[in-house]
Parts: sequence; C-alpha cells; structure tokens
Amino acid sequence: MPNETLALTLNLIVTLCTESSGLVHGISLRSALASESRLRFNTNLRLLTAARGWRNPNGILLNGVMAVLLILSYTSASLIVLYTTLIILDDDGGVIGGVSAFCITGLPLLLLGIALLLQVVIALSGMRAVKILTWSSSPLDMTAALVHHMQLTPVPLRCMRGVSDIDVHGGPAKPLEVQPSAWHAHRSIRKVIFSLWGLVAACAGWAALVTLFWNITFRAADSWIPWGSWTFLPNGYSRSVWWASPNLPSGGVNVQWWILFIVIVALVQGPLTLGLHCAELIANVMQDERCWRRATGRKGLRMTTNPLLQFFSNPFGLILFAAKPVLHWMFGLSYFLSVGIVSETISEIRMSMYTYQIWNLCIALFMFACFFTLVALYRPRGPQPATYGHLQTLANLVDEWSPVRGHKEDGIPYCHAGTSDHPLPLVKMDCVYAGSGVASHLSV
Repeated sequence: MPNETLALTLNLIVTLCTESSGLVHGISLRSALASESRLRFNTNLRLLTAARGWRNPNGILLNGVMAVLLILSYTSASLIVLYTTLIILDDDGGVIGGVSAFCITGLPLLLLGIALLLQVVIALSGMRAVKILTWSSSPLDMTAALVHHMQLTPVPLRCMRGVSDIDVHGGPAKPLEVQPSAWHAHRSIRKVIFSLWGLVAACAGWAALVTLFWNITFRAADSWIPWGSWTFLPNGYSRSVWWASPNLPSGGVNVQWWILFIVIVALVQGPLTLGLHCAELIANVMQDERCWRRATGRKGLRMTTNPLLQFFSNPFGLILFAAKPVLHWMFGLSYFLSVGIVSETISEIRMSMYTYQIWNLCIALFMFACFFTLVALYRPRGPQPATYGHLQTLANLVDEWSPVRGHKEDGIPYCHAGTSDHPLPLVKMDCVYAGSGVASHLSV
C-alpha cells in the first residue's frame, strides 16, 4: 500500500506541474489566436488548436511537442517506481526466503524532469512571443479586451440571440425558458464526447484482449487462482499475462530496452492522456457559461477574475483535476513492472498486465465519460441566452460592461435587454427583444 501511495503522489505532482504550465500555455494561445482574428471561443483545446507559423511557440509543431511531452510526463512517472524481490540466502548459499522491495529508476526520473522542464520552456516562450490581452480566464474579460482593441464589433439588435443562433439572420427573438446544451451549441464538444467514449471502447477492447490471451495461454498454469479474486489493487491472486526482457546479467538492461518499454507504455497511455486533456474543453466551457449566467444573480458578474481563483471556483475543473492523477494511477495498477537485480544492476524487466485492474480502469472511464456526457447535455434554465464562451455572442449581449443583466427598456414592437451597473427587472417572457440599436459603450 505505501508503494501505491507513492505512485499516486507522483501522478498528482505531474498533474499539478503540467496543469500549471498548461494554464500559461492556454492563455498565450488565446492571445495568439486573437492576434490572428481566429479566436471564436474563450476556451480552446490548447494542444489541438494552433496559431500560424511552424516556429511559433503556439504553432502546430510545438503544440505537437507539448502533447508528446505531456504523454511522456505521465509515462515516465509510472515507470519511476519498480518492484523486485530480494532473495535471502544462508551461509551455504541456500535460499531462506525473500522480501519485496521497490527501487527508484534513474532514466524515467530524468525523462520526467526533462519533459516537465521543456513544457515550462515552451509555455514561457509562448508568453513572450505574443502580447497577452488579459491574464483573466473569464470570457467577459476577453470579450472586453477584444472590443477595446477593436478586434471584435458588437452586432446590434441581437440582445436575445444565443450562440446557437449565431448563424441565424434577423435579430428579434422571444426569450427561451430552457437554453440549448453545450452539445448542441459547440461542435467541438461533440467531438470530445465521441473521443471519451472511444477511449472507453479502446480500454474495453484492451481488457477483453488481455482476458482472452490469459484464457488461452495462462489459464492452465494459473488454474489455482479463484474466480472470486477480483480486487481493486493487484495481489497474488490477480490474473495477469506477462512478458520479460532477456536476462542480461553481464551488462544489465541497456538503454535500448528502457526505450522499448517507455514507448510501449506511452503508446498505450497516450490516448488516455489526450482524452483527459480533451475533457478540459467541457469543464472550461461549462465554467464560461456559469460565469456568464451569474449576470442574472443578485451579485451579478465578477469582472477581472484571477485565473487561479477561477480555477478553484470551477467544480468541473476540480473534478477533472482530481480524476487525472487517479485515472493515470489506475492505469499504472493495470500493469506491473518488476525487475531482476544482479550485483546492484537491473538484469531483467518483466511486464505483467492484470485483467481485473484493466477492467477496473474501463469501469472508471465509463463513469467518467457518463459524467461529462451528462454535463455536455445539460440545458441551462432561464431566459438568459447561452453563450458557452462564444466571444461574438457575448459582445452582442453586453451593451454596458457592467455586472447585472436584465430587462432594460420597453418598446414597440421590440423591447431591450442588456447589462447595467444597478439591479434590473427580470426579462419578460412574453416580450420580443431586439436591442436598442445603440452602440455599445466600453468602460476601461
């Protein structure tokens, strides 16, 4: 159990480090896209959305490097702690017994440090390569910055049109009691959900393949293992298939064997890492919408939000932050690396894959995918148009950069809804709203 705690702690540290550099990288990417007039939503998948230019720190090349480094961070963390059995001999060389022990491996630890360092370097390079419009993660602050720098122009007569109506011509509209879901309003959300369920299917296929291989190859040898031995943590009763490197007592396991094992683990763990990264889009888009919908509350919007404070106020982001190290830890439980040591040199590495633990990971991913699917399908209540961080829609809906939104003016035939610095009455559900047609005022 202490060894598993150490592995979970390592994954938590990796998550903390990668999320910190990812926060800076995401903010610089947002400003880079804005400088190219390509920023549509406040939240983007930072590793799958790139600015122009191969040498750009936020370009497609270094974004790909960041993705590889992110995968290597979790892969190397899972290979740092290896296990072995120390044989106890008597004076005559006879085996008395053995004791389990773990060792810290140098190459994966070095690789982890390099991967984390390079992610920080790329994130800082991206920050220096572009003028940061705002360090706030709030969609309102980004919209205000774009309007202030004349990179975004509010469209009049659309004060009751949400992001789902962005391509609809004509402004007047009656308020809706229930708004469209993120699934309906944001095309990339649907792709993320499909990728999460694809990850579940891939894990189920992996589990089924390992189970089938065990039944064909190892079942006769492991027939003593009881059927009711399904546990969360692997133990002596866990079913597994294994493969070992050749025994090399003379020179030990060389770098080539380490590279082979790292590549194997990275290829399997890579989809999990990228899938969890994609889930950030759902968490942050829903946070953008929560931030916007506070405008109809008693306290209204909170302008100029500290990105760290907004992170800790994002319940979906916190759930994802907790899920990342746990799921990577569960992935680490699904396989087992043990080593043979001769004269303080690793002479053999043996990889075992546990059928029950892979199925446990599959069940956890199924629950994870169900949760974020339900989040993406949730339809906000109330007449306030949903934006999901769409910047043009926010610019259309905000006529004053003030924290409270509601009914502002009666009119014939159209009423006007907007924002103000003082409490406003609720939007009237039986009115048709089109806006006042007055140009927006930006207070800096």
